[in-house]
Amino acid sequence: MEKKHLFLLFSIIFLMMLGFGIIIPILPFFVTKIGATTTQLGILSASYNIMQFIFAPIWGRLSDKYGRKPFILLALFGFSASFILFGFSTNYYEMLFYRVLAGITSAAGIPTITAMVADIFPPKERAKGMGIVGAGVGLSFVFGPALGGILGDISLSLPFFVSGVLAFITLIFTWILLPESLPKEKRGTYLKKKPTSSLGAIFSNLGLLYQIMLVTSLAFAAMETVFALYISYEFGLTSKDMGYMFLIMGLISASLQGGIGKLVKRFGESKLLATGIFFYVLGFFCVLLASTFLEFALTLCLFGLGQGMMRTTNTAMISQRTPDGQGATSGNMSAMDTMGRIAGPILAGWLFTFSHSMPFIISGILCFGLLAVYLGRVHHLPEPEPESEADAYSPASQ
Repeated sequence: MEKKHLFLLFSIIFLMMLGFGIIIPILPFFVTKIGATTTQLGILSASYNIMQFIFAPIWGRLSDKYGRKPFILLALFGFSASFILFGFSTNYYEMLFYRVLAGITSAAGIPTITAMVADIFPPKERAKGMGIVGAGVGLSFVFGPALGGILGDISLSLPFFVSGVLAFITLIFTWILLPESLPKEKRGTYLKKKPTSSLGAIFSNLGLLYQIMLVTSLAFAAMETVFALYISYEFGLTSKDMGYMFLIMGLISASLQGGIGKLVKRFGESKLLATGIFFYVLGFFCVLLASTFLEFALTLCLFGLGQGMMRTTNTAMISQRTPDGQGATSGNMSAMDTMGRIAGPILAGWLFTFSHSMPFIISGILCFGLLAVYLGRVHHLPEPEPESEADAYSPASQ
């Protein structure tokens, strides 16, 4: 049952996020064709992430009470409806409304899928499960933008319609094939306790791990925001060059996450997490030394290695130390990631006006400080929760 469950979750999250990846290269052109300004484009992007930040913990907590599957279906329905409606939009305010709708509903997706992995796998095997699901996300962002670019050459609306149909097909596929992972007798037990809010999670006994998710998401989002401008202004490279670089980075990250289980068994989550942060630090400072396509591609490989090691192990470490309420925990993790993706682009845009190198310098310093704090405080983290009999008899082991 383990391989069956994992393949289903991998397929669902790959198809779900593939639709999201398809619209990435098209969204700016689709929005500006109606006369929207770059500021309005920024508001449109921020609105999606803000809704994700607000609603991911809410959906996660509700999935602890009502089960995981209904909220995965909700996310897929929201993706499908909002993409198709967005494709028919003719003015900015329609687009803003549908983007907000997408942010609210899609916020139910990744947290509940992450919680489902935690339901299925006992604590010692969660890194493997998180890695495979993470690889699905990574691969969707490798192939999605490339497919979006091809479809956008035919029509700027076509990628949105294809994404909507893809999400609807995935909804049917999920409804028929995916079993519920949270037994009725386990539902709602966590809600008897007062749930930790997303901001409260930063200062909890697992705050260090949540801080890692927040800071690394912020730093990477900052890099993504200005990287194309940096390589264009400073070295004359094109967005097409950047696409190839990110393709290489995505493949490395997805491949590493897919095989993270073996690395965890050999080195342990804690060492891999520290190594992943170190690769981020190295990547930010190597960007400043690179000047050719090959050098930048090799530099982005460092980020691919860092992502592959860090995101999966960090998620697994938080999950292992949470006895109940995996949905709420996954929602808080998603909120940290989203908070970083809201703040990172704003910070990068502001720093870029002072110096084209400044976003990378500040991001590198932030990650270096984070690594130092982690190495100093990792031994104070709570021990992982012991496996219960229920864990030992999880669906994955049947």
